[in-house]
Amino acid sequence: MADEVAVVQGTLDVIILKALSWRPQHGYAVSRWVKDTTDGALDLEEGALYPALHRLERRGLVASEWGLSENNRKAKYYRITADGRRHLRAEAAAWQRYAAMLGKVLAAQAPGAA
Repeated sequence: MADEVAVVQGTLDVIILKALSWRPQHGYAVSRWVKDTTDGALDLEEGALYPALHRLERRGLVASEWGLSENNRKAKYYRITADGRRHLRAEAAAWQRYAAMLGKVLAAQAPGAA
């Protein structure tokens, strides 16, 4: 059962950068990759995805160029830049530390509990 979940604040950029870490993709392909990777639990809406891609481009973390999609349609392809890769590595490490800490908190038992 795949329940949709909301994107936790601060994670959208790292999700997009990860999607672009293997190859340039157009926005729809990024959205599809996220949905497929999360077994449908996370479905990026256009109203969130494209402003995030444009923000990442303004920050120099992604670059774009026009090309043809699989359907032979004109599409803007985004690729991660060297600065984007550095940012992705730093953010991924920070989120892994956060997830480990949160896992410890959620696994904690009351003092004196067996």
